[in-house]
Amino acid sequence: MAMKIRLARGGSKKRPHYAVVAADSRMPRDGRFIEKLGTYNPLLAKDSEDRVKLNMERVQYWLDQGAQPTDRVSRFLEAAGVVAKKERSNLKKGVPGKAAQERAAAKAEKEAEAAADAPAEE
Repeated sequence: MAMKIRLARGGSKKRPHYAVVAADSRMPRDGRFIEKLGTYNPLLAKDSEDRVKLNMERVQYWLDQGAQPTDRVSRFLEAAGVVAKKERSNLKKGVPGKAAQERAAAKAEKEAEAAADAPAEE
């Protein structure tokens, strides 16, 4: 059975809170899970103690059993010092859009023409 440690959403519309659960990866996000491991409330301040609460003993047990944390849960575990921090890269996010690339190319072309037209200083 492929196990995941992931978030299960609760709460009403625009007022989310999440349960950190150990679940079979084939089950739906808010469906059946094996065990509740903690909670996450994104509406609280980032420095609040109650924002993320985890039962570290049980989290460690499930990690030892081979459960894979999702990206968001692994960030919580990295902050808690349970798992090693891993490199992430979102290569597409830093790339400017099509229009911005066209503007940058036009600006570079204009500067190249201006530099070619300027007399050389001696």
